[in-house]
Amino acid sequence: MNEIEHAISDATGCTFRSASSSSIAGGCINQASRITGEDERQYFIKINQPSFLPFFEAEAHALTEIKNTQTVRAPEVITYGTGSDQAYLVLEYIEEGATSSAGQAELGTQLARLHRVNQPFFGWSMDNCIGATPQPNPRSDDWVSFYRDHRLVHQFELAARKGRKFEGSQTLLDSLDSFFYNYSPHPSLLHGDLWGGNASQDSKGNPFIFDPASYYGDREADLAFTYMFGGFSSSFYNAYERELPLDSGFKQRKTLYNLYHELNHFNLFGGGYASSAQSSINQLVHTV
Repeated sequence: MNEIEHAISDATGCTFRSASSSSIAGGCINQASRITGEDERQYFIKINQPSFLPFFEAEAHALTEIKNTQTVRAPEVITYGTGSDQAYLVLEYIEEGATSSAGQAELGTQLARLHRVNQPFFGWSMDNCIGATPQPNPRSDDWVSFYRDHRLVHQFELAARKGRKFEGSQTLLDSLDSFFYNYSPHPSLLHGDLWGGNASQDSKGNPFIFDPASYYGDREADLAFTYMFGGFSSSFYNAYERELPLDSGFKQRKTLYNLYHELNHFNLFGGGYASSAQSSINQLVHTV
C-alpha cells in the first residue's frame, strides 16, 4: 500500500497516510476497496495484475472525459500506476445514498445531455475493455461497419475460439444495414457499460455513473443496455425522452445492441448467455 500512499500524496500535493482500508463488494474483475487516511480523506481503489494497467489508464481517461462534459457526474481520477506486482487506479470516493425517482429522472436528463454532444468520429482514442474482454475502438466514419466489425464480429470470433458458433450470425452481419434505414446516428460519448450496477446516487440524492467502457458510438447502445438487467425506472426513461427523444426504430435496434453484451457475457461467463444470444439472433434475422 505504500506505493499507493505515495502516489496519492504526489497527485494531491498533500501527504497521505492510510489509517484503514475496507473491501468493497460488487466487482468481479478487480479487487476494490475504500481507503481512509489519517486526515479522514477517503479514496476508492481498484487493484489488478500489472498487465491490466492499460485498461485502468483507459478507464481514467473515460471518467475524465465524462466529467469534463459537465453533464453527468463521474468520480474524479486521482492517480493510477503500478507497484508491488499490481496495477492500481485511485478515484474519488463517493458515498452512496438511497435511490429516488427524482434522482433517476435527473440521471436520464444528464445522460441525454452527455449524448447530445457531437463527437468527431466513431471509435475512441484508445482500445479498452468491456468487463475483462478487450474492446477495440479504431477510428471510423461509418457506424454500421464499426459496430459490425469491432463489436459483433469481434465477439463472434472470441466465441468461435471457445468452440461456439451461432446459427444465422453471418446472415445478420450481411444484413446489418437494414436496421439503420432512415437512421444515421451521430457519434456520442457513451458510458459503454451502463447497467444498473454502474449508476447510483450519492448521499444527497444526486446521480453519478462509474466503471465505464467508453467510446464514441450510437447513443442507443447506452440506452439499450439499461434494459438488459433492469435497475432504471420509468422516471429515468421519461426524462431522457423529454430531453432527447429516441428514434422509432430503437425498439428493434435495442435487441441488436444488447446482442453485443449477450455475446460478451457468454465469452466471459458461459452458461445460458449463449442461448440468449442465439435467441436474439433468431429474432433479428426473422425481421430482415
